[in-house]
Amino acid sequence: MSRTFYPRSSSIVRRARRLWRQYGVFWLGAIAVGLVAVLYARLIDWGYGEFRTMQQQHVWAPLIVTPAVAALAVWLTRKFFRGAEGSGIPQVIATLHARPGEYGARLLSFRILFGKIAVSFLAILGGFTIGREGPTVQVGAALMFNLRRLYPRSNAQIERQLVLAGAAAGLSAAFNTPLAGIVFAIEELTRSFEARASGVLITAIIIAGVIALGLNGNYTYFGTIQIGVHFPNLLAVAVVLTAVVTGIAGGVFGWLLLNTARWIPAPLRQLHGERPVAFAALCGFAIAVVGLISGGTTFGSGYAEARGLLDGHEQLSVFYPFLKMISMVGSYLPGIPGGIFAPSLSIGAGFGNLLHMIFGSMQLPMLIALAMVGYLAAVTQSPITSFVIVMEMIDGHALVISLMATALIASRVARMLAPPLYESLAARYMAPLPQPAPAPVPEVPEVEAPGAAAVEEIDGDPRAEEGAPRQ
Repeated sequence: MSRTFYPRSSSIVRRARRLWRQYGVFWLGAIAVGLVAVLYARLIDWGYGEFRTMQQQHVWAPLIVTPAVAALAVWLTRKFFRGAEGSGIPQVIATLHARPGEYGARLLSFRILFGKIAVSFLAILGGFTIGREGPTVQVGAALMFNLRRLYPRSNAQIERQLVLAGAAAGLSAAFNTPLAGIVFAIEELTRSFEARASGVLITAIIIAGVIALGLNGNYTYFGTIQIGVHFPNLLAVAVVLTAVVTGIAGGVFGWLLLNTARWIPAPLRQLHGERPVAFAALCGFAIAVVGLISGGTTFGSGYAEARGLLDGHEQLSVFYPFLKMISMVGSYLPGIPGGIFAPSLSIGAGFGNLLHMIFGSMQLPMLIALAMVGYLAAVTQSPITSFVIVMEMIDGHALVISLMATALIASRVARMLAPPLYESLAARYMAPLPQPAPAPVPEVPEVEAPGAAAVEEIDGDPRAEEGAPRQ
């Protein structure tokens, strides 16, 4: 009996270990991603609330606070958290398309994870126009990537699946959009679909989403818009015009970020290269000035302004999308950690509000939804991800065909002005890593040519030996 018991117990232990390595690590990582995503969102919301309170009590305070925060954030990022700058999605793409182990250790470490959260929180305390969704993607990928240590024999395939699942789960938990998480992983991160990774990906998204729902409740990011049964006669015209306008605006934004040498004056480029902290303070001052001009509406991610427009509680100037774009460019140029998803949606909402002057007979929420998906698709040039995100965020299944058409046209218009933003930025991270210096090679004495004088170099002083014997 004992002989039968021990083999069975060892077999159960081996099977349990195999199941843990096959599923348990991913489940553990997905739970961690969901928890961190929710806590990070609450931290960012609290930080922006503190800034708004300060800004309302002391209107001119951003002229001092925002430049100071910008300088500190850039100094911290360059000194301690290289690789945490920007949205974080280019870093994830670079890791997936290169060698996950080598690049992940540089771009998805726990140090980068901590810096991403800490410095972006500092930036939102200063009123910067940044979002938390892109950083959540890098945070989720970093959390899952570092679980590779739990595998006895990790390899590139396991590391790649961990990064992909963590990034998709992070986006899903940030927006509460599980379908968008899947599409984002396929369209933006990998540009392909692997059947072997599909189960892992979906499982991670489900678990992270359940954690987020358990802590936040069942909600839609921008609420639910009410669309009538009958669509307006000018809907097709509105789709085309909205797509063209937002496509041009999004393409210009991408061009500005990717071609800074063409439009930033030479003195400012020199300042950026030689004194990046001072350049960041100057950008912070510009953001503060734009914020004061806009009445404070351009500070932060823009979620409140977009939600207010959709609900009909907010009245924004027709100049809002242009001022928000200026603030967004100023927030991205110094290299401060922060995303562009939420600000892009807010800018799109502003363009929808602007286009309502032309299509006054159409419902404002319908135009806002079309403009949000158009601008987001133009910036990311990922039309499927964009329309799925917006559709899930507003519960706008009735507009699915219109959203799809707007996203497709806008992304094509933007492509004529600039290449895909995330892929272009990812290429900069995929540059060859610096190689260690080669070992010094001992010098081999040269044989003198016939009739030549021997020249010996000692301690850097060449000495000619005159009268050397001829060979």
